[in-house]
Amino acid sequence: MKTHALVLFSGGQDSTTCLAWALDRYQHVETIGFDYGQRHMIELECRTKVLGSVREQFPKWASKLGDDHMLDLSILGQISDTALTSGKAIEMQENGLPNTFVPGRNLLFFTLAAAVAYRRGRQVLVGGMCETDYSGYPDCRDGTLKALQVAIALGMDQPLVIETPLMWIDKAQTWEMAAQLGGQVLIDLIRRDTHTCYVGDHTTEHEWGYGCGECPACELRRNGYRIFASQIA
Repeated sequence: MKTHALVLFSGGQDSTTCLAWALDRYQHVETIGFDYGQRHMIELECRTKVLGSVREQFPKWASKLGDDHMLDLSILGQISDTALTSGKAIEMQENGLPNTFVPGRNLLFFTLAAAVAYRRGRQVLVGGMCETDYSGYPDCRDGTLKALQVAIALGMDQPLVIETPLMWIDKAQTWEMAAQLGGQVLIDLIRRDTHTCYVGDHTTEHEWGYGCGECPACELRRNGYRIFASQIA
């Protein structure tokens, strides 16, 4: 029986929902984040605030929430030429992918998280990847992560499970999952404390949270929230 999980935690809506999902299921949960020179560096501040809010507002989860780990992945930003690691305009590329795609990002995230999990005896890695309602990143696809799970298990010579609870649901359903897990308290926490906006705007407030309101991440979050809100109205 797997009882210990390590959550890939950025401080955004999806990873916060996944953190709640893990805390609802496992006896002990730790978190891991990555500083890769992202344009929306504000998310690193938000993740600390979210963790504090979860401990304060959810006593039933506070005792389960363990250490937070932060890894320096600045080399990823140095070898990337993307709209997430520089100030360039967000646009589609000739290959059909948005230029916010950071090649190898999730592959590195999970591989390094697996190394930390191995050292700390954690059996499950949890990530907020989704291919139902997303920006088209190939390293968010279910097939990619299933193949990576096999490779990691072989390379570590021990079973290690990758869980992606958001893989087959859209953003409206992600809001709904958060409501089921933590009620209005968690919805308000996500709106107030988390960060998703690609350009790093955490000053402009909307009904669905903070962000520029125009980038692909804000568009997905906004549209999902409006559908969710209309269903509970």
